[in-house]
Amino acid sequence: MRNFLLGALITALLVFGIKYFIDQSTARKTELQSSDLILNQIKNVGKLVVTEGHFSEVINYKENKKVYSFIPTIKTALVVVNAKVEVSYDLSQIEYILNKDIKTVVITKIPEPEININPDIKYHSLEYGILNQFNPKDHNLIRQKVVQQLNKKVKKSSLVTNSENRLISELQKIYILTNSLGWTLKYNNTIIDNQLKFEEVLP
Repeated sequence: MRNFLLGALITALLVFGIKYFIDQSTARKTELQSSDLILNQIKNVGKLVVTEGHFSEVINYKENKKVYSFIPTIKTALVVVNAKVEVSYDLSQIEYILNKDIKTVVITKIPEPEININPDIKYHSLEYGILNQFNPKDHNLIRQKVVQQLNKKVKKSSLVTNSENRLISELQKIYILTNSLGWTLKYNNTIIDNQLKFEEVLP
């Protein structure tokens, strides 16, 4: 009887020991699968998010100049601009720290938006003197002025807002996955505990 009980005890210990190691192995495998899923999600999100728009601008260009230091001349032009504008986020530049031990993902950097302006410039009502004609330098100055004015216009437009909304939508995908797997997501020192949190923490 004593041998039977001893055998049963040893058998039970072996069964529980094997079960423990299987459970531990399964848990480790699950954690690895979870971290792989999160890494894949971040890589999938890490693409170029582009929002496009079109803007128009009319600029009056005027230059007063003295030729040979004493002959006054005026150079003017009406500049009509139609521009294709792209506001983009290169999400492959997201920087993060993934800690498997405490099941935490910390996003440390989100890239700034890039504004790309491609203007189509047309000149009207050109007026200039024989000694003060339009030259490449004038065209470069006009282009710089066009881009500066459009850049200000774009930053105040709904195009930037729409781009930010798309950015937040992509970041929310990371939150949804980490939350479903029981991980904690942070942006720097702020815990992201709901889908709307990114709207509060992003500058």
